[in-house]
Amino acid sequence: MINSELNSLRGSPFDALRTLLGPLQPAAGLEPLTLTVGEPQHRPPQLMIDALRANEHLYNKYPPVNGTPELRDAITGWLTRRFHLPEGMIQAAENIAPVNGTKEALYMMAQVVTERANHNEPKPAILLPTPYYHVYHAAAVMAGADAVFLPAAKETDFFPNLDALDPDLLDRTTAFYLCSPANPQGASASHDYLKQALMLARRHDFLLIMDECYTEIYDRTPPVGVLEVCAELGGSLDHVLSFHSLSKRSSAAGLRSGFCVGEASLIKTFLNLRNFAGAASPLAVCAAAAALWNDDVHVEENRAMYRLKFDLAERILGTRFGFYRPDAGFFLWLDVGDGIEATKQLWTKAAVRVLPGHYLSASGPDGTNPGDAYIRVALVGDLAPTEEALTRLVNSL
Repeated sequence: MINSELNSLRGSPFDALRTLLGPLQPAAGLEPLTLTVGEPQHRPPQLMIDALRANEHLYNKYPPVNGTPELRDAITGWLTRRFHLPEGMIQAAENIAPVNGTKEALYMMAQVVTERANHNEPKPAILLPTPYYHVYHAAAVMAGADAVFLPAAKETDFFPNLDALDPDLLDRTTAFYLCSPANPQGASASHDYLKQALMLARRHDFLLIMDECYTEIYDRTPPVGVLEVCAELGGSLDHVLSFHSLSKRSSAAGLRSGFCVGEASLIKTFLNLRNFAGAASPLAVCAAAAALWNDDVHVEENRAMYRLKFDLAERILGTRFGFYRPDAGFFLWLDVGDGIEATKQLWTKAAVRVLPGHYLSASGPDGTNPGDAYIRVALVGDLAPTEEALTRLVNSL
């Protein structure tokens, strides 16, 4: 009675962490400090709160599946500013789909572009980086595709090696999930890399799904976006969708608001699917989201706070554990030799909770897992507990 494909899904990395640390006691006499979830703890902007309150009377109305014109216009304005796009390249009514957080959209898009194979045909393939966001894998499996993991290790600048991809594999590929800036490594894909990925998508007729939710949390240089590459190539959005969220940019994870932008025919089909299988964002949420996309000041304030935390990390860690200052995002990806053992040791000796890289990665054909040696450390809290946690980490490993 239950779909057997559900049995092949990996559980949440946080469930795995609870299983790992559940039998263990944190170090006595120390306040437990959690650096696991990528949930920004900066105060959400007041303009968001004000917009929610000003529109609370609209909760008695069913919202449209494609959001409001004001929200789509705000998103279009932000995209044009952030990625230096020509006016008119993004059509608010055709190229944008607001969503309740990008998780649902990232998952559902695999269903949109993947047709299940007949028994005598090879299965379609969906390409995933590893390490990866667990939703990508679930999307591929539940779409009836082969989930093909592509190592994104230090040796290839933390992105899959596109030159190594087999043309036969690419010919049966329906989608390629790519996260830039990368979670958990914090690396940003270059303009040339994104161009190569987009050209492969167009040559082999698959969808390039760009998860760019960390693009506003950068350290020094704004990461290149795939829409900039599209603009350089003439402005066509064929074979690409880009996903953005307010969870990271605006410290508004609880608002559950994001969007995808790209090829008009895919947006139309996706919105049709959401009529049956998705929940539209409440009108008050649309108003709050529009206010956030229209404002860049609070985002720079967020970036400044993250820079202070990376300054702390640089001072405390130095060159230990292969520390490097990430291009973007708010994670440290530390090489501790054995991520699972280090996670247990940090909990029992320092009462610091981190996430093993193994839980964010998949093993390749040779059995090696690019995340095994690492831990992910989320610098999402205030300065004082962050400094305390990093100091304990150095003293305990």
